[in-house]
Amino acid sequence: MQNAFEKEERSLKRTERKYLPEFVYGGIDGSVTTFAVVAGAIGAALSPAIVLILGFANLFADGFSMAISNYMSTKSRNELNKKQEKHPVKAALATFFSFLFIGFIPLISFVIAPISSLIATYKFEISFVLTGIAFLIVGYVKGEVVRKHPIRSAIETLIIGAIAAGLAFLVGYLLKGLA
Repeated sequence: MQNAFEKEERSLKRTERKYLPEFVYGGIDGSVTTFAVVAGAIGAALSPAIVLILGFANLFADGFSMAISNYMSTKSRNELNKKQEKHPVKAALATFFSFLFIGFIPLISFVIAPISSLIATYKFEISFVLTGIAFLIVGYVKGEVVRKHPIRSAIETLIIGAIAAGLAFLVGYLLKGLA
């Protein structure tokens, strides 16, 4: 009886981890691209309303695009291997909801800013810190999933996110005269 219970428990853990890579992938891309949009808009000196519009447009459009791409990729891989390794819809949903959930983090301070003058004053700085924490957490989880050093993975994800945000800020800053 104990043996059957242990087998079931191991099976559940495998199922829980089965879609974790999609969650990590969606979370990293969601936070990187959304914060890049925020940084680019701030670099261009756009209003907080524009930051929110661009941020939410990115969340849903890019999240949907990633989910559909994941669905098609998983479906193609299953057809090529002639076996059902992952359910394409579940893989796509894991990517989409991770993208939305983690990708929303850079926008939190901009959403809350109208009801708090302190947050309104430091909304970009708060977004920066929250997004940095999100990069570290998702990178750490990524390290755990792929069985690599989680601290190194966390720092790597933070650096990638910082570079993307820096590039977006620079582009926004250089093009701000167009707005």
